[in-house]
Amino acid sequence: MSVIFESKIKFNLGDGWFIELTDTVDGRVVNCKDLEELEKKIEEFGADYGGNIDEVKWSSDDNVPQSIINEIRVGLEKFKQEEPK
Repeated sequence: MSVIFESKIKFNLGDGWFIELTDTVDGRVVNCKDLEELEKKIEEFGADYGGNIDEVKWSSDDNVPQSIINEIRVGLEKFKQEEPK
């Protein structure tokens, strides 16, 4: 069984961006308002599989501005650099 999570960047004009995280194994879905919450939810979901996550697939809705995608990409790179090795 492959453990795959899907992270989809979404944008609402009044509310700004959020990331919809989906566990494709059991269908759980949660909306994360920032990258810290996303990281926490990935860890929580992943704990159900002994921390063994095969992949996190990324996508975005068509209405998400490129500037937001870049902002999230930069934030994710920071998380990778800060992770303990």
